[in-house]
Amino acid sequence: MKNNHIFCVCHFFVVPLQPQGIYDMNRLARIITKVIDFFYRPFEKWIPEQMFRYAACGGGNMVLDWVLYFLIYNFVIGHDLVYLQLPNFFQLSTLNSQLCLTPHIATLCIVFPITLLTGFWLQKYVTFTQSDLHGARQLIRYITIVAVNLAINYFGLKLCVEMWGWYPTPSKMAITVITVIISYFGQKYYSFRVKKI
Repeated sequence: MKNNHIFCVCHFFVVPLQPQGIYDMNRLARIITKVIDFFYRPFEKWIPEQMFRYAACGGGNMVLDWVLYFLIYNFVIGHDLVYLQLPNFFQLSTLNSQLCLTPHIATLCIVFPITLLTGFWLQKYVTFTQSDLHGARQLIRYITIVAVNLAINYFGLKLCVEMWGWYPTPSKMAITVITVIISYFGQKYYSFRVKKI
């Protein structure tokens, strides 16, 4: 039988796309799980396996976020303002038909959806593999938890920095500890819940 491969040419690389699917995601998930579990062995007395996988996946996704942010900010956006032409129904006035984004916010708008989806995929296929909820429902719930964490970050920084006068970086660190805890339990018991029999 002839091996039919389709090739997707992206800007910098060529990715072979196989007819049975874009990628074998289950195989990739098993590889990632094996790597994480290898490093889990020294910690198995102190941390549950699922919590370790959660931390590893979340940490890996955070590093991906930082790398993508750095690359896109410095080499794609290029420290320039980004002007977006608004459609007629979004125009704020007849004089202003463009939305101007600062480079750091424009980069965030590009990176956030990518790491949102990679984070969801890692949590679904590596950390919380026993959930019997439908994938679309899991994604909606995952996005809900992420939105709650964004709100906690926003209002927490407003409170700590603007009202209490704390330094921004320690404030962000303290808020991150809170959101990680909320996220873990939210994902475990809400987004990727396992029905009890």
